[in-house]
Amino acid sequence: MLTDIERKVLRIIGNYYAMKPKPPSIDVICVKTGRSREGVMTVLEVLAREEYIEWKRSEPDNMEVITSWERKGR
Repeated sequence: MLTDIERKVLRIIGNYYAMKPKPPSIDVICVKTGRSREGVMTVLEVLAREEYIEWKRSEPDNMEVITSWERKGR
């Protein structure tokens, strides 16, 4: 079960992709959520660990939403 902020970030990423062919930057997510950069990075780590997105801390502005049928064992 995702927390409110995790759902919000996931929705921001998904909506951003619907409007543009690229993911939002960490800075864009920070502005839209009102969270610090480190706070957003922590949320992205959780979403990646739970297999909602593909994301690596070493490439913070490169992320992709994993659709429900692509998620393993969920």
